[in-house]
Amino acid sequence: MAMELKLGGRVQMKKPHPCGGSVFVITRVGMDVKLRCETCGHEVELPRARAERGIRTIIREEET
Repeated sequence: MAMELKLGGRVQMKKPHPCGGSVFVITRVGMDVKLRCETCGHEVELPRARAERGIRTIIREEET
């Protein structure tokens, strides 16, 4: 079953980016998922299945 990924959501990946950051922002959702590193701003585009396997947690924003 597909993971619920939302545009603008934040995820923590299992492997950190070479810059040291492990938190990414989702900038595109579909067959491919585009992620932007919060530390350096580099963008990575992965097939959805590979991105879902690499996600450790979905970071939920607290509603105010």
